[in-house]
Amino acid sequence: MSAYFVTGTDTDAGKTLVASGLLALARRRGLTTLGLKPVASGSEATPEGLRNADALALQAQCHPAVGYERVNPHAFAPAIAPHLAARRAGAHLTLEKLAVWAREEMDTGRDLILVEGAGGWRVPLNEREDLAGLAVALRLPVILVVGLRLGCISHARLTAEAIRADGLHLAGWVGSLVEPGLAFDAAADEALYRDNLATLEATLPAPCLGVVPRLPTGDPRAMAAAAADHLVLPDGD
Repeated sequence: MSAYFVTGTDTDAGKTLVASGLLALARRRGLTTLGLKPVASGSEATPEGLRNADALALQAQCHPAVGYERVNPHAFAPAIAPHLAARRAGAHLTLEKLAVWAREEMDTGRDLILVEGAGGWRVPLNEREDLAGLAVALRLPVILVVGLRLGCISHARLTAEAIRADGLHLAGWVGSLVEPGLAFDAAADEALYRDNLATLEATLPAPCLGVVPRLPTGDPRAMAAAAADHLVLPDGD
């Protein structure tokens, strides 16, 4: 079994697209997979209960299939920071409880397990704990998704430093084109894009696992399959 914690340089950096793409790639290789989203805000009410689009995308790439509650045990309606969403719902999240849940799910013995965080590395879980503490408690290597936009170099380097300061290994990083304006059609823009990638490759202490282009919004399964075409699995997977 190989397991990783997936984090991003910020909210909407492309974590779910990359995570579901990596799971789709593993499935192409005949591996069993499991995607976990411990805490998700911005969920919608359905007859079955609150459902989060990111968690559903991960669930779609689980093989063998699992129920939604196994992927996302804590779903909240407001699209705000998880600790604030939990507070509004009258829930109290703790690292201890999340770690117990995660270990039980990881004991299912899938070939590749990805645990996706929320927002960036230092997103609070409650008044005293960060969600990054779950990766620390589980001793998981980390995959960093870098949203390729203005400021991403500093955000990526600071996140890598924080991961290392927390005693964890950065297993790899993925670039994600997240903004419509970053098409890089002109020669000057293309050169700037390549220079930014070169700087990230030179300064981040981990291999690049791919760069996912901006994909048309559509079915999560199709988007995961398209993302998989631009990714490689971390060493050992």
